[in-house]
Amino acid sequence: MHRSLRIAAVAGIGALATLAVGTPLAGARTAATTASATSDAVYAQTNASTGNRVLVYSHAANGTLHAAGSHSTRGLGAKEAGAVVDPLASQGSVTYDAAHGLLFVTNAGSSQLSVFSAHGTNLALREVIGTEGSFPTSVAVWGNEVYVLDAGNQGAVVGYRISGEHVQRIANSKRVLGLGNTNPPNYLMAPGQVGFTPNGKHLVVTTKAHGTIDVFAVRADGTLGAAPVENTPAGMVPFAFSFDTSGRLVVVEAGTSSVSTYSVGPNGTLTTVAGPVGDGETAACWIAMGGNGHYFVANAGSNTISTFRVASNGHVSLSPATAATSGGPVDLVTSPDHRYLYSENGGAGTIDEFAVHGGSLTRIGTVAGLAAGTVEGLTAA
Repeated sequence: MHRSLRIAAVAGIGALATLAVGTPLAGARTAATTASATSDAVYAQTNASTGNRVLVYSHAANGTLHAAGSHSTRGLGAKEAGAVVDPLASQGSVTYDAAHGLLFVTNAGSSQLSVFSAHGTNLALREVIGTEGSFPTSVAVWGNEVYVLDAGNQGAVVGYRISGEHVQRIANSKRVLGLGNTNPPNYLMAPGQVGFTPNGKHLVVTTKAHGTIDVFAVRADGTLGAAPVENTPAGMVPFAFSFDTSGRLVVVEAGTSSVSTYSVGPNGTLTTVAGPVGDGETAACWIAMGGNGHYFVANAGSNTISTFRVASNGHVSLSPATAATSGGPVDLVTSPDHRYLYSENGGAGTIDEFAVHGGSLTRIGTVAGLAAGTVEGLTAA
């Protein structure tokens, strides 16, 4: 598909405007397995251009959230050009690493990454580091490796290694994406998310500018292959993604308001397993994995949340198309036990709370008083 058609498809949905290193580890790369003790908590970022902060909520036994403080990131938030509901037009700007008890928060306005130690509602800022790119919007963690996605200008991914409660740049890890953006980028052209495959062998980046799903090989030293495999998705405008229990990629495609599944080949080539399966809504962009193969998808344009189910063979079905209504939903996250879903609503400046019953949702409360069109990122511990 030509680039102009991809941009027209996104523009047509309208409300999309609404995403210090220690000694390297010896031997092969492995996933970290040491879990830190945590109590239930949910984190978001204010993304304020005058001073970014992390918002902390305790997660009660009945699933409701209660304010438990806020912490300065010592960085600045920002907004992509044309964005209304989702200022970073991305998924993963706030990322929790349970294995190390760390919380990573992007500061798009100052091109920095803030690293907190996070144990339930107890946060402590460990360091603030430059991302060596412009406008960071998404963070991925696998084992001791962290990759940050920069959305501004040409776009880039750059890697870091965790050592204790600190991170340090992995030499020769930066890869430029060639997006041809401005800084800040236009939300229609900004990349959507960065993430590792479950086995840590590949790094995935969704691009709206190119309309591709880029897959980098991850080397034993944590650096990436020289160039990614650029895969054309089954639907239009790949945005956010997750993985199923078999390691298949589950992608939300905003231009067709659909979900597709892909197998990831050893060389980074994606093979479509199923989809695109549309939800009949507008601007499906964000995704959260539930239990028993269910995935919840936020439709910013129609103010709804849809449920998809991915079967054991990767087949995708819609069930149901409208599981709930929400006020301009952007980022979604489920509690670790998948009993509750939280929807961050950039349009309304709220976080809606839902009890999960298979693919159905029951509203149990709302956190109000957030800055509409500014608040960003959502993750749970």
